[in-house]
Amino acid sequence: MSTAKLVIRNLSKDFRVGRDNVTAVDNVSFSIGENEFVSVVGPSGCGKSTLLTVAAGLVEPTGGSVLVDGEVIRGPGRDRGVVFQSYSLFPWLSVRKNIEFALRGEKLSASDRRSRAIEQLSVVGLEKFADAYPAQLSGGMRQRVAIARALSYRPSVLLMDEPFGALDALNRRAMQELLTRVWEDHRLTVMFITHDIDEAVFLSDRVLVMSARPGRIVEDVPIRLERPRRVEVQSTREYLELKEHLLAAVISSEPTLAVGGGA
Repeated sequence: MSTAKLVIRNLSKDFRVGRDNVTAVDNVSFSIGENEFVSVVGPSGCGKSTLLTVAAGLVEPTGGSVLVDGEVIRGPGRDRGVVFQSYSLFPWLSVRKNIEFALRGEKLSASDRRSRAIEQLSVVGLEKFADAYPAQLSGGMRQRVAIARALSYRPSVLLMDEPFGALDALNRRAMQELLTRVWEDHRLTVMFITHDIDEAVFLSDRVLVMSARPGRIVEDVPIRLERPRRVEVQSTREYLELKEHLLAAVISSEPTLAVGGGA
């Protein structure tokens, strides 16, 4: 196991819903090693996204802590890049300008910000679209811009919340392969939230399974498929067995519904 980069320690998060107090995440602990890719799966509403927003510093935990490189986080930071399902691009700015905007907090000249933006667009294969506007791009291309923007300030941890959930099957497959190549080249620490078991197995070094709310980690499954990993791996017996095991784990963590008049 590599040195722990991101540590989630005894994390809990409660929300007020009307007059009620709802526990979304309950006493969750795990760590992600340096340059490790870990996905989190589980039933809808189990607290996966809550876990990520707390790790991003966007929401304060009710209990416990999040550490990056041994330091407790107190809010958002440049050490963590975040990519959500919604692209959150400024429609009035070009692709390049969207990335340059994210670099305002860096000590870079205007020409250096431009160079950095073009460099990151090249990483995701969009350097020829630097002067295009978001409305001129497909959904998959806009998400590539969002990834380039998150990478532009060179975070050591990348937090991704179902980033490909809104894409069609072909674009989703292409984005999974792109992310795999980017991760293999840059070796970031990645926490990836998804409801797609295929996606989790294909991308990850480990997959964490969360229970139904209140969310807890119920399984930590290593994915020992050979890297570099390409789409052909999805037809192997080892891949299919991992997928079946994780699917069964998620189904078993779903809440059971009472049938008939029993209590």
